[in-house]
Amino acid sequence: MASIYSVAQVNSYIKHMFEEDFALSDISVRGEISNCKYHTSGHIYFTIKESNSVLACVMFASSRAALKFDLKEGQKVIVSGNVNVYERDGKYQLYAKKITLDGEGDLYKKFELLKKELSEMGMFDSSYKKKIPKYATKIGIVTAATGAAIQDIINISKRRNPYVSLYLYSAIVQGSEACESICKGIETLDKMNLDVIIVGRGGGSIEDLWAFNEEAVARAVFACNTPVISAVGHETDTTIVDYVADLRAPTPSAGAELAVFSYEDFQMDLENITYTLYKELKNKVERKRMILNEYSARLSAKSPKNQIELKKQQISEAYNMLQTIMKRRAIETRSRLNIICERLNGLSPLVRLQCGYSYVSKDGKAIKDINNIDIGDKIEIDVVNGHIKAVVEEISEADRK
Repeated sequence: MASIYSVAQVNSYIKHMFEEDFALSDISVRGEISNCKYHTSGHIYFTIKESNSVLACVMFASSRAALKFDLKEGQKVIVSGNVNVYERDGKYQLYAKKITLDGEGDLYKKFELLKKELSEMGMFDSSYKKKIPKYATKIGIVTAATGAAIQDIINISKRRNPYVSLYLYSAIVQGSEACESICKGIETLDKMNLDVIIVGRGGGSIEDLWAFNEEAVARAVFACNTPVISAVGHETDTTIVDYVADLRAPTPSAGAELAVFSYEDFQMDLENITYTLYKELKNKVERKRMILNEYSARLSAKSPKNQIELKKQQISEAYNMLQTIMKRRAIETRSRLNIICERLNGLSPLVRLQCGYSYVSKDGKAIKDINNIDIGDKIEIDVVNGHIKAVVEEISEADRK
């Protein structure tokens, strides 16, 4: 009797067979998208089909980040990944790691070749990048007149600065005529003496955005005298124009943010600058006034009038000092004179006469010794209250014992 297996064992065995098959571990399948469903978990469930066959597929959220476009019914795609069995349901499916539009691989190769060629020519070099004006007031836009991109640019421009002027060149941004239309738009706006030009469109597949990978468009951007902002597709989209432009914006909305300065911020900056200038000017005036006052004081001190006043003051001070010295000297001299007078007064004959003494003289000379006089000589005697003349009658020696 043949062995009996459980359903799980059979599914597990088949799953193991698929995993061991080298051809199914890394496979790319071409087909048409059908029954596409985006799950809230981030996974995408869909099938790819051809005339008489279908293949179930799933792309997990972890792999979805590399997907640059939205999956839609009927799209021709190439799905790369591995084929395996989902054991619970017992069905096999293609686990997608990468999805590209059919023909995108050739376009990507063409993109890389042109990118390398233009890079070697120096068209991507930063030395050729022109600075985007900080306060642009005239902004040119090369994009479709009916697309979402122009509406986003207009809305953001009105919000940030209603006084900025926008100049739209309605270009064809997709299809065989797009390249020529975009080039003509860039050349036309470049002649209008604008501040900056935004070149771009909304997101799409590599085929939708291919006009911005054309060499003619890249050369038109490189030759443009007006600074150019590239604003093509979504943030993950990259085109040749992004490398050649003076500045890349991830989206048209971001392009408007970069090109249009905020009027509110401008007013605040202007107020801050005005305040700073006023403060600096005030401080400078104060410093200059202090220096002027210092010079004025120096000049005033050196003026003839002040010199005269200074000399007058010095003379007045010298005069007062001289008076003080003279008064002190007079007092000192008067004091010494009084002392001398007292001394002289003590030696004065008149004082002696007042004390009862008299002054005896002969021929105007004082008689100090009996040897200087003879009997019969006429002598004069001065007393305190008069003058006496006498004749010497007798002379005798004094007894001093």
